Amino acid sequence: VQLVESGGGSVQAGGSLRLTCAGSGSTFERMAWFRQAPGKEREGVAGIFTGTGTTAIADSVKGRFTISRDNAKKTTFLQMTSLKPEDTAKYYCAADAYGGGLFREAEYSWWGQGTQVTVSS
Repeated sequence: VQLVESGGGSVQAGGSLRLTCAGSGSTFERMAWFRQAPGKEREGVAGIFTGTGTTAIADSVKGRFTISRDNAKKTTFLQMTSLKPEDTAKYYCAADAYGGGLFREAEYSWWGQGTQVTVSS
């Protein structure tokens, strides 16, 4: 199983980025985005159940970030708008073949290598 993230980069505050996570090698019941800033623990940002399309968004990004998926391509997208310097982190895609908590990090079987997002003020 592989998860490959893309779309990270550097942007000024107020800008937008769209992250893509392309999966292969399995079907995924749920996919999610986590992020980890230097010196901080990894946190859940957004998650989606691929069958129903039900999503969960962290309070810190609600109203600014949106998660979506393309089941045919086993791909999930994280649309990030109104970016803030505190959004600077490495963003990781996670996926699992079974249901569970969208932000339960320990319950995800597969992880991508991450993509860096840097927001300057």
